[in-house]
Amino acid sequence: MTESPYRWVIVAAGGVIGCVAIGCMFSLPVFIVPINEATGWSRTGISGAMTIAFIAMALGSMGWGMLSDRFGPRMVVLAGAVLLSASLFALSFIDTLPAFQFIYGILIGGAMAAFFAPMMATVTGWFETQRGLAVSLVSAGMGMAPVTMSPLAAWLIANHDWRTSYQIMAVIAAVILIPLAFLLRKPPALATAGGAAVGDIPEQQGMTAREALTSYPFIILALTNFFCCATHSGPIFHTVSYAMACGIPAMTAVTIYSVEGIAGMAGRLGFGMLADKLGAKTLLVAGLLVQAFGALGYFYSSDLAAFYAVATVFGFVYAGTMPLYAVLARENFPLRMMGTIIGGTSMAGSLGMATGPLFGGWIFDTTGDYGWLYIACFGMGIGAVLIAMLFRPFPVQQKPEPAAA
Repeated sequence: MTESPYRWVIVAAGGVIGCVAIGCMFSLPVFIVPINEATGWSRTGISGAMTIAFIAMALGSMGWGMLSDRFGPRMVVLAGAVLLSASLFALSFIDTLPAFQFIYGILIGGAMAAFFAPMMATVTGWFETQRGLAVSLVSAGMGMAPVTMSPLAAWLIANHDWRTSYQIMAVIAAVILIPLAFLLRKPPALATAGGAAVGDIPEQQGMTAREALTSYPFIILALTNFFCCATHSGPIFHTVSYAMACGIPAMTAVTIYSVEGIAGMAGRLGFGMLADKLGAKTLLVAGLLVQAFGALGYFYSSDLAAFYAVATVFGFVYAGTMPLYAVLARENFPLRMMGTIIGGTSMAGSLGMATGPLFGGWIFDTTGDYGWLYIACFGMGIGAVLIAMLFRPFPVQQKPEPAAA
């Protein structure tokens, strides 16, 4: 079967959508200090908004994924784009920490869930060959956020107050995300009766969503994603603040985040191409192991050169592992439920991401340092490795060999 060239339009749209959406949400680390200084709210309280956002993402991921399976990605991503833009604009009018946590945590976090699972499910459905590369390209677009949106946020906050900065980011989000949502289409295979697709395992074509979500491969994928994201959540969110605590100026500290992002783009592309050749599970286990030691590396960093070195390794591996979950999901579950399956693993990952911001903020407020955050992340990283090693794909029934003449 000849694959449609439009699949690359889906990849391009997904990459840009991911970059802008992820960038808007992950701009909060740049805003922590200005918001703290302007309002007097604690770092724990401000960071807690991100934790709430990840919980909202977790709760919304499977729901948005199911809606994507039923109605297609266009309407789901469009709804997320409108909600994200409106919520960013609303941030500029709030005066209390609970209101900030509600808008940033519940509304923005809920909006973000409308992007990742539907986009990844759609891309995996458009590709039968070069699937690892395609998913990695979309993920690489998301990885552009630290290189593009974070410096933009830093520039805005340097030239405007935090409220005006969020208003400008809201307009940028609306202008870019809403038009791109209209480019999205369901995978061609889902237009056929029953939604069976090339690449679906015959033994799983009759599987129900309930059976899939309670299966051994799904549970292991979800647990691995949780501990994987718990490992890199704290280092990602608190790197800028940690570097500033080490005496590095704010604008320079943001460049560490950008180095992570640049390395992450290389990791996403590299891991994606290798996954098509070597297998997603092998790369996942190796990447998780290096990620654990990368998180520990921040514990020993105190100057800019050390931060850059660790950020390069850490960004490369944590970003490279993330697209592999979607590849493994597509290899083991029917296309017609990809939104649900990827939404489910994303839910677990979002819960893992929720641990870092609040935990790191609490450690800093309690001890005045981030050291124990990185030690704990190392432990969770080793846990992710051990769980990933337990992953086993669904057994495929072998066809009987033809009888010898």
